Amino acid sequence: TNLPPPTSALPKMTPSQSSLFGEIDDLQDLTFIERPIRRSLKTAEEIDKLTVDEDLNDIERAVYLLSSGEDVQQASVIINLPILVRQNPAETFRRVVPKVREVLHVAGADMQLAAAGSFLTVLQDDIVLIQTHTHSILQIVLLNLDHRDTVVSNAWLETLLSAIDALPKDTIRQEILSPLLLKHQLSQSVPARLASCRILGKVVGKFETSIVKKDLLPLIRSLCQDVEYEVRACMCRQLENITRGIGLDHTKVEVLPELVELAQDEASTVRLAAFDTIINLLEMFDSDDRTCVIFPLVKAFCEKCFKGDEAVLASLSFQYGKLCHGLSESFTDEQHLWFLEFYKKLCCLGLQHENGHCESQPYPLELENKYALVRRNCAYNFPAIVLYADPNHFLSELYRTFSSLCHDPEISVRRTAAGGFHEVVKLLGPNVHYIHKEIIALLQDDSLEVLDALLNNIQETLELATSRGEGAGPESKQVNIPDLVPALVAAEQKAASSLHWRVHEKLLQCYSCLPRVISGDQIYFRFFQRMFSIITTNNVLPVQRETVRTLCVFLRYNRKQEQRQEIISKIKQELAQGRSYWNRLRYLDLCEMTIDLFSKSYFCKHFLIPALELVNDPVANVRYKLCYMLPKLRSTIKATDKHLLQQLEFCVRKLLCREKDKDVVVTFYNDMLFAANCRRLSVLVCFPDDNLRPHHFNVASSISPTPSSSSMPVLIRSNTSSSVDHRSNGNKDTQSRKLSVYVVRSCTV
Repeated sequence: TNLPPPTSALPKMTPSQSSLFGEIDDLQDLTFIERPIRRSLKTAEEIDKLTVDEDLNDIERAVYLLSSGEDVQQASVIINLPILVRQNPAETFRRVVPKVREVLHVAGADMQLAAAGSFLTVLQDDIVLIQTHTHSILQIVLLNLDHRDTVVSNAWLETLLSAIDALPKDTIRQEILSPLLLKHQLSQSVPARLASCRILGKVVGKFETSIVKKDLLPLIRSLCQDVEYEVRACMCRQLENITRGIGLDHTKVEVLPELVELAQDEASTVRLAAFDTIINLLEMFDSDDRTCVIFPLVKAFCEKCFKGDEAVLASLSFQYGKLCHGLSESFTDEQHLWFLEFYKKLCCLGLQHENGHCESQPYPLELENKYALVRRNCAYNFPAIVLYADPNHFLSELYRTFSSLCHDPEISVRRTAAGGFHEVVKLLGPNVHYIHKEIIALLQDDSLEVLDALLNNIQETLELATSRGEGAGPESKQVNIPDLVPALVAAEQKAASSLHWRVHEKLLQCYSCLPRVISGDQIYFRFFQRMFSIITTNNVLPVQRETVRTLCVFLRYNRKQEQRQEIISKIKQELAQGRSYWNRLRYLDLCEMTIDLFSKSYFCKHFLIPALELVNDPVANVRYKLCYMLPKLRSTIKATDKHLLQQLEFCVRKLLCREKDKDVVVTFYNDMLFAANCRRLSVLVCFPDDNLRPHHFNVASSISPTPSSSSMPVLIRSNTSSSVDHRSNGNKDTQSRKLSVYVVRSCTV
């Protein structure tokens, strides 16, 4: 027997090893701690509690579970309550709904939320409910509006508000308005009074103006003057619905005075609610009200916000464009100028201008963020302000402001300005040259976020910025934007060096508009070589393919024959004959795109033969894609072009006789059958004897006849010599004689 060596024979452990083994021993000691392990999810006793008599019908089972079931069973009944109502409404409301009411009295938040959703479904369903049924549901809803959990009470309130649209007028008046007249009183809780505000805003459109004026307006005025600012603000936001419900005449007498008072409230939240409501109701006021009431009110509001109410100032800046357009028709020249100057102040809030540059003033971080939000909202509203100020006055009134926004130290402001740049370009029309410098500045911005926002509409922007206007003929030269080409090149290089490949892809896609923006020579000397470099060196497939598409567009619109020939030669040399199989795959992508962009004869003349020669490619992925493209390649060949048809036949013969990769063979076989059926390919492959069919073809019957390019195998396989390849020539000749390849040439494709 093999005995362990004596302790003295073992190597002595170092202190660190001793410490390590000591920790392992401690961990092993933990394995002796026994813990009970549950072998099932439920014990026998728990299973007995959850077991229900199978003889009970649905109503009896629901009543039983609500009376003595577990929480999960009671929740299941409540969730499925709409189904019970559809199946047996009378018994459900007589026996189940009262039990649900009892359960909800002590139920948790999850069950309350489930019940709110179920009752809403019942009220909105197409089930014809009698008055007593509706009364039962509404009593439960109204009872739970006062739930101590705010989330639960809000859920029940949303249920009630959504159900009002489906309820008849009499039911609303009896079941909802009557309790509502009590809930607005100060003795009620603040959540109850807030709920009253929202309910009033919802039901006012259900009744005639006389009823609203008699029964509801006193309640509305009372809530507008509530002691709690949250209630006043909530009621103020409902005045828009109330105004549209009672009409213009009553609005001027009943609502406008309340709005004026709320706009001067001591609480900024109330003033903000009043301001938003006034803007949304501008079309409801006549010219006299706008001039005599609204303008002084809004002016005072703006001045007060600018002096220290930053929270309200953010909302003001966001609504400013809508405000100016709503009041512009009623403005005097002096009032018009005041609003324009105030907008300029907002655009520079928190900034100081030195040497023509905008720099942030030192403010606390929270205040600095609020000022940045105001300037961002101003950038968002800039196109509206251009329209308000008249585009003809842009240079004198707004150019400096726009330039400030485009050079703002905050990225979010510049990004917003870039996002609306195309709108400004359209408004300026023939004066678009005023902002050529800003186009360059945004293209060269340090942040890719800004570039990304600009790219969303860059094609439209550049085409409008370089056009000569409506009076220019189609043959007129384009307007030159100084430094545009270097800016575009720099933007592409910056995007390429970043990790944001989607921005790079978007920019390359936008490059396709360059033939309509700059000259062909500029594209040839500044962009073509870069396109080849991206295709051959970039590792992102979508970027490569987008670059190939852009390259095809550049070639399509190049009018110089010498440059075209040089580009085509370079395509063949670097792509079709490229050392990397990725380059050769991109050549096949290019072939697909050129078929769509060029005439068929042009494609056949310059691109078809190099594509067919890829049948000898050592990488299976390339041959696979070629097989997939064969029907499309055949569609470009005229029936009378015997030379190209012969070349296509040789390509098919090579695939048929020499191909060893099973994926390529299956794809080839399926494409042959599909193309022959569609009469898109004049090479029909026939096998007189099934025994001569390559064994790979047996799989083809179960594969779709139109394989997608995305199904290309990931594994890269090359042709390698094997014992199969070293068969005698006699055997190959025998098989070739037995195999028949019929070339069917048709005058129709």
